[in-house]
Amino acid sequence: MPAVQHFCEWVSSTGFSIALRKSIWAFPIVESLHVLGIVLLVGSVALLDLRLLGYIMKHEPVSKIAHSVSRWTWAGFALMFVTGLLLSAAEAAENYFNLAFRIKLALLVLVGLNPLIFHLTIFRSVNSWDLSNVIPWRARAAAWSSLVLWAGIVVAGRMIAYIH
Repeated sequence: MPAVQHFCEWVSSTGFSIALRKSIWAFPIVESLHVLGIVLLVGSVALLDLRLLGYIMKHEPVSKIAHSVSRWTWAGFALMFVTGLLLSAAEAAENYFNLAFRIKLALLVLVGLNPLIFHLTIFRSVNSWDLSNVIPWRARAAAWSSLVLWAGIVVAGRMIAYIH
């Protein structure tokens, strides 16, 4: 048995995981909080992405929008991350074999790299294109990547419950 599978089975067998999985209220509450975290995170990120693509708030500086949504983005990330860990712990053994869960994890890695690369590269020169009618192609590519990856994460996340 692979070490990761063994670890997942151990996590699933802990008292905490069993209690969360078996609880009538705890699991649905944690899952609902996870969805709220996703809404905060993806909603705030989508605002910036749509501005970068020139669909909304065309007269607002990109840097202002990025700054305005950042606290919501981080709050959504924190809520989504903590509740995601709890949900994963509750169903670790089942998720180990779940293709949708593995796809979601892979997409999460990619969606995490996207803003890192964006902020370390093209966003460093935002002052030169902050109010431009034509946003640099690398910023638009990051925005499209973000929207597509988050859509994939949401779909894969929903599919976890249906793929066994």
